[in-house]
Amino acid sequence: MIQHPVRSARRAQPPGTPARARLQSLVPGRRRPRRIAMLSVHTSPLHQPGTGDAGGMNVYIVELAKRLAELNIEVEVFTRSICSDDAPTVELAPGVLVRHVTAGPYEGLLKEDLPAQLCAFTHGVLRTEAGHRPGHYDLVHSHYWLSGQVGWLAAQRWGVPLVHTMHTMAKVKNAALAEGDTPEPAARVIGETQVVEAADRLIANTTEEAAELALHYSARPDQLAVVHPGVNLDVFRPGGPQARAAARDRLGLPQHAAVLLFAGRIQPLKAPDVLLRAVAALLERRPELRERLVVPVVGGPSGTGLARPESLHKLAAQLGIGDVVRFHPPVGQTRLADWYRAATALVMPSYSESFGLVALEAQACGTPVVAAAVGGLPVAVRDGESGTLVGGHDPHAWSYALEPYVTDPELVARRGAAAARHAAGFGWGAAAATTAEVYAGSLARPAGRLAVARRRLV
Repeated sequence: MIQHPVRSARRAQPPGTPARARLQSLVPGRRRPRRIAMLSVHTSPLHQPGTGDAGGMNVYIVELAKRLAELNIEVEVFTRSICSDDAPTVELAPGVLVRHVTAGPYEGLLKEDLPAQLCAFTHGVLRTEAGHRPGHYDLVHSHYWLSGQVGWLAAQRWGVPLVHTMHTMAKVKNAALAEGDTPEPAARVIGETQVVEAADRLIANTTEEAAELALHYSARPDQLAVVHPGVNLDVFRPGGPQARAAARDRLGLPQHAAVLLFAGRIQPLKAPDVLLRAVAALLERRPELRERLVVPVVGGPSGTGLARPESLHKLAAQLGIGDVVRFHPPVGQTRLADWYRAATALVMPSYSESFGLVALEAQACGTPVVAAAVGGLPVAVRDGESGTLVGGHDPHAWSYALEPYVTDPELVARRGAAAARHAAGFGWGAAAATTAEVYAGSLARPAGRLAVARRRLV
């Protein structure tokens, strides 16, 4: 059984303990990092989530970095420059600096092309550090396996701990591929295995993800820490019937419609096609619902979805629900909160989700969620309370799961209120404080142990 002392310690604190006070009480005598190098090779925290490779990881890095800075831990985020006009450095927030690294051509590179540019990216990171006094960075925190490869080398060169967050794993994704989707390559599996062996600590979103790291990648129990992601409760908050009505006015949605919302990247992994097929099955069974049903799809093509960017539009037409489905481009957080509040339910039929930040954001706005029972979604959504979890991806089963949200306003109101209460327990301040505890624990480990672990990889 995997033990998570960090998580247990966090639970032991009295409710309402400020994040900074909780951090200080849990790590007496430990050295807190002053400044960390955070690596996000393939996607920038400055990019708009919901299109290209920008998604939940972008939100995660932005919110975590801001809250770490509030704990007096400076964060410098290294990301690949994709435009010649990118400034070398951009202040994202007080104490958070984004550094653009030139690695390969600015445009035209897919995520799958980036392994060939990791040497150039690593050079940019090491050159930046070399321009400072020794010990400028106390720790490296890498996100996704590409960043982990860079982080492994940088941490070894600087003699500091490497903390890594996977976000997604090739072996887990390949075990639950959507029909027609492309498997993750063997090179990624090898790269992830190397990063797991090199990392001093691995941060998992859920206990299930920690178990997957142990099962598929032989992660050691002493490497693993579980830190649930958070939600920005200042932006995503419930507003009641008046806020819903106002949001629908701003978005041009009928006040009395049943709105089943999909928000996220349009790719087979996220399975928006399952929602469309389920809606078609529902309308075939209950044709009278067509007049009041609206299905907004808010997001842009990504990943393997880039190969057929119009496929979802064509599917809606083929299914005869083109009058019901509305396509909208990705939006910023304030506008996205409007979409959540305007929705009757958020629908997430994903084949794989390390956590599902979108589900948490919607619930924070008082909107129930109908989601696939995969990855971290059973943690993000309380089945039968704040929403519904669906096993499998059969459109007919999904149509029956969605039907009560279209036909029963009292159910929607009851679960929406429960959703807001559930999401209120996932603030980013707590997530950052617990992450800082992981950092402090990594810094407290004997340096000899780090060196021995890394020598096995050389």
